[in-house]
Amino acid sequence: MDNEAIIRLGSFFGIFAVMSVWEVLAPKRELTTSKAVRWASNLAITFINSFLLRFIFPVLAIGVAYIGTEQGLGLLNKIDIPELLAGLIAILFLDFIIYAQHYAFHMLPHPWRLHMMHHTDMDIDVTTGARFHPIEILLSMCIKVSVVLIIGAPPWAVLIFEVLLNATAMFNHSNVNIPASIDRVLRLFVVTPDMHRVHHSVIIRETNSNYGFNFPWWDRIFKTYNAQPVRGHTGMKIGLANFRDPKRLTLPWLLAIPFLGKDR
Repeated sequence: MDNEAIIRLGSFFGIFAVMSVWEVLAPKRELTTSKAVRWASNLAITFINSFLLRFIFPVLAIGVAYIGTEQGLGLLNKIDIPELLAGLIAILFLDFIIYAQHYAFHMLPHPWRLHMMHHTDMDIDVTTGARFHPIEILLSMCIKVSVVLIIGAPPWAVLIFEVLLNATAMFNHSNVNIPASIDRVLRLFVVTPDMHRVHHSVIIRETNSNYGFNFPWWDRIFKTYNAQPVRGHTGMKIGLANFRDPKRLTLPWLLAIPFLGKDR
């Protein structure tokens, strides 16, 4: 655990590189807007969010997990179960919380205004997985830290969850072509690009489906699963109906989206 930063950064850049190359070699869709402009904005947001998290939070989720373990705080630290089982429970519960939070950020008006920025991307690729408004990122960290402390998640489980979440977010947002036969099997265990792409459809009933980021089971359990977009993956339109001007989707405009008064 002493190498937490190396593990997280190594996995991030490794998965990012793999998915970026895969998108070039086997893209699913033709891009409709400037990739250079989108990547500049999306990567800038990624760095801003990383800086704010480190600047505002004295400790992040893994640090809180260490504190909880040392102080014996949280449910899993109060009951006598094997550490491996406690870690698996923590990973599953944290993933469920991400699903529930994602659902809530679509259903509640004020959180949705923050989350809209993620959905205004008119193409979807590996960088979309990190395209979240800084205020949403800060709120998400508050939720995650609270849950880690309440359940008493083991630090190693939080690290695995964070690595998995970052990796799958880049994977399932990627513009890569996976054969349908392989996708059908993969989406039994992980949210695939074809499964998550439906969630970025301009059609509202498709936007309000497939909320999972990591494990695909919550969408099936809570009946928010949508197998395929009605217009197909190459014919569907990505983004939000009220945000179709690429010139207004550069970094300053993206940061202003929650305050513009537009919806959907």
